[in-house]
Amino acid sequence: MAAEGLITIASSYGPQDTMSRLEAEVRAKGLTVFAHVDHAAGAAAAGLPLRPTDLLIFGNAKGGTPLMQAVQTMGIDLPLKVLVWQDAAGRTWLSYNDPGWLAQRHGLGAAVEPVIAALSNMLEAVTTAAAAQQQ
Repeated sequence: MAAEGLITIASSYGPQDTMSRLEAEVRAKGLTVFAHVDHAAGAAAAGLPLRPTDLLIFGNAKGGTPLMQAVQTMGIDLPLKVLVWQDAAGRTWLSYNDPGWLAQRHGLGAAVEPVIAALSNMLEAVTTAAAAQQQ
């Protein structure tokens, strides 16, 4: 069952390679990586099992600030995040919040539609590049 507002794509790589590729793609776009949260490592430290579940938090002020200027509550969903995770069958996935869904959630108006479109295109580009097998 898919979560509302969540976009998920399959990766051709394992979790570690997918995350490395994602981080490289994000940096290549000139975005800042703010944090890398390894949930599986945190679970292991607490003595709990968790398949690879790794979160990358990134963005840039020029992209996010106009959205928060329009509706400040948008700050709860920024910076952007992509989760790299492995399912029970061993497949690796990338999941992220659909910027269009976030815009609707926060009641953003038409004035920021170009920013939402740019974020959507960028997220699709970096996740697809991270997940796709090279030709």
